Amino acid sequence: MRERPRGTELLYGRNAVMEALRGRRSLRRLFVAEGSARQPRVAAIIQAAEKRRLPVKHLPQRDLAEMLPDVNHQGVALETGPYPYVGFDDLLRQAEGRPILALDHIQDPQNLATLMRTAEAVGVGGLLLPDRRAAGVTPAVVNASAGAVEHLRVALVANLGRALEECQEAGYWVVALEAGPEAQTLFTADLPEPTVLVVGSEGKGMAPTLLRRADVQVALPMQGRVDSLNAAVAGSIALYELLRRRLAAQGD
Repeated sequence: MRERPRGTELLYGRNAVMEALRGRRSLRRLFVAEGSARQPRVAAIIQAAEKRRLPVKHLPQRDLAEMLPDVNHQGVALETGPYPYVGFDDLLRQAEGRPILALDHIQDPQNLATLMRTAEAVGVGGLLLPDRRAAGVTPAVVNASAGAVEHLRVALVANLGRALEECQEAGYWVVALEAGPEAQTLFTADLPEPTVLVVGSEGKGMAPTLLRRADVQVALPMQGRVDSLNAAVAGSIALYELLRRRLAAQGD
């Protein structure tokens, strides 16, 4: 099999591939393992690819396994262009007052994927990631997020503190999810809208410069024997609390 062109990515997994076919990426071709097309989910993926006028190549299972070693490809792979990050200014403009999620150097791809999947589920306006020393959107992250990241606006920023400052200048309130002496309980704190929720890294937590930038610091109440949750779980709970408040306000 000829080599994949430089500058392309190979997405895998049925959910990830289907969502990419519905997303904004440039697409090149679909690979399907022989025998997989009989399965309804794979048949639907082939139909979606043909609707996009993509070439569909059927190949032996072993060939697909060689293309994607050590992953569960589920019989499909999609050759695409790079993930389409957006510019920060475009993200801020298109967020239209919906919450923005900012991640301070999350390094575990699984944590990043979980937060992205939750962010898409609650309808955030965008996601901010540092452009260095942090996990980015890789095929593994796309797969772990079940393709949710394909529907998010994600901006890479060189200086997250400066980006938060610009969000504040645009009318956003910065809420830091970080346990500390100044933190209020998430479920009772006054959280003005629109909101930028900032989640710190897995090990070091949030950078002091970002904490100083925050308008409000919040933490989850802990009533068991453990004193913390990991970044992905805590951030997901906070995102759903923001959604709960929005829905409650709409019902008033």
